[in-house]
Amino acid sequence: MRSIDDSPRKSDGRELLWAVWAVTAAFGTYFCMYGFRKPFTAASYTGTDVWGIDFKTIAVSTQVVGYMLSKFIGIKVISEMPARRRAVAILALVACAEGALVLFGLCARPWNAVFLFANGLSLGMVFGLVLGFLEGRRLTEALTAGLCASFILADGVTKSVGAWLLERGVPEDWMPSAAGLVFLAPLCVGVLMLAHVPAPSTADVAARTARHTLGREERWALFRRYAGGLTLLTLMYLLITVMRSVRADFAPELWRGLGDPAAPDRFTQSEFYVALGVLVVNGCAVFIRNNRSAFTVALGTCLFGFLLIATALGGQQAGVIGAFPFMVLVGLGLYLPYVAVHTTVFERLIAMTQARGNLGFLMYVADAFGYLGYVAVMFTRGLWPRGEEGLLQSFIWLCWVAAALSVLCLALSWRYFAARSFRTAACPVPEAAQ
Repeated sequence: MRSIDDSPRKSDGRELLWAVWAVTAAFGTYFCMYGFRKPFTAASYTGTDVWGIDFKTIAVSTQVVGYMLSKFIGIKVISEMPARRRAVAILALVACAEGALVLFGLCARPWNAVFLFANGLSLGMVFGLVLGFLEGRRLTEALTAGLCASFILADGVTKSVGAWLLERGVPEDWMPSAAGLVFLAPLCVGVLMLAHVPAPSTADVAARTARHTLGREERWALFRRYAGGLTLLTLMYLLITVMRSVRADFAPELWRGLGDPAAPDRFTQSEFYVALGVLVVNGCAVFIRNNRSAFTVALGTCLFGFLLIATALGGQQAGVIGAFPFMVLVGLGLYLPYVAVHTTVFERLIAMTQARGNLGFLMYVADAFGYLGYVAVMFTRGLWPRGEEGLLQSFIWLCWVAAALSVLCLALSWRYFAARSFRTAACPVPEAAQ
């Protein structure tokens, strides 16, 4: 991929056009990927228990185990992946995921759950491949916020598509592969667009540092250098991932526990407001020119998210807010810090430290342990109270504990990085974006 020509105003105009192209491609690609991952969670899969565990819990847990292992594999694969191979890799992984969904429909329960493991294993590296097209730019926060808005919105939309297919008589075990076919053609268009995104310009490199593939020794040298702060941020991210994943995978049950019938369009409506708020707040970090200041503001954004979660939990327990505002506020509170890590925290950490590395490596370390935490929680699912109201109360308790621990990790990580001095690169805002 060639670098963008840097002649002043023409270059800024071209970069803005390419930014629109890139965020459209990234949003479309990852949005459609969710069509191969999440629609199955709209089904209840009642009538099949294994050792007293309902089949939906088995299905969700199995897919998450595959997804989690993919994240650990991705620490190596994503950090070493050359740019020229990313587009082909995305298509190959999605094809494997759809094939697994077809086999899920062909095989009988509960044995077909193994194909959801293969589905998760295929899809876990797609995010890192898409992210590689966007990092290391002066507009990275805006681009990555658009990418993250895709999975927030897609989480609701793809469930709505799954529920719609079920209402049209598609069997529960065949619904996931049918939903994947709905999203296949637009996904291919998105990947084709990504393949034509140019490399970061010389001005981008000056502001955010060049991004490099990393070998094994280089990866762990980077992590060891800031191990204390990165470990705290990873633990915070683990707790957010657990809360977010329970809310996402058991959304129909949580809605019903709150007294809402959970109609298909309800998922889409709630996630639209969450995505809009997260996109605006995290995308605005692009206008903070100093990398260290942007990093600090991103940590403040995380804190604000946890305060929103506490407000929603307190309001629900006091009976002063209903199902819809509760789900929106909790979603916004979860996704503000979750997306801030994706868009700004690690991006600006690399920029302010001038470290040799790439965003994919740090994200996949955090993601791997985040999903490991969720797998551990899912293996204790049989100990939770049964029924929708029991699940809701368990979720509320989980959010209180996880939010409190996250605030502690956030405060300690801020102190860790505040005590260190770096040669900070300022990030000039392109004239076209002013």
